[in-house]
Amino acid sequence: MIINTNQLVSMTEANQNFSRVARVADEAGAAVILKNNVPRYVLFEFSQIEREQQVQDEDVLAVSRRLMAKNRDAYEVLAK
Repeated sequence: MIINTNQLVSMTEANQNFSRVARVADEAGAAVILKNNVPRYVLFEFSQIEREQQVQDEDVLAVSRRLMAKNRDAYEVLAK
C-alpha cells in the first residue's frame, strides 16, 4: 500500500477531530492513523472494502479456471 503523507493523522488528532480523519479518507481513499509515529490503523470507506472483497473473489475464480485448464486430463480421469 502506497501511503501519501496527506493521509497520515496522529492518534491524538483522530481522537479530537474524527470528522477530519473521515474527510481525509473520503478524499484520499484511506486515512492512516499513527500511534507513537508508527502506522497503526487504516480507515477506509466501506464501499472500498466491498470492492476489495469482490476482486479477491474474482482472483480465486481466475486461479480455479487456470488450474482446471492446466489439469484437464487429470480431472477427466477422475470424473470416470
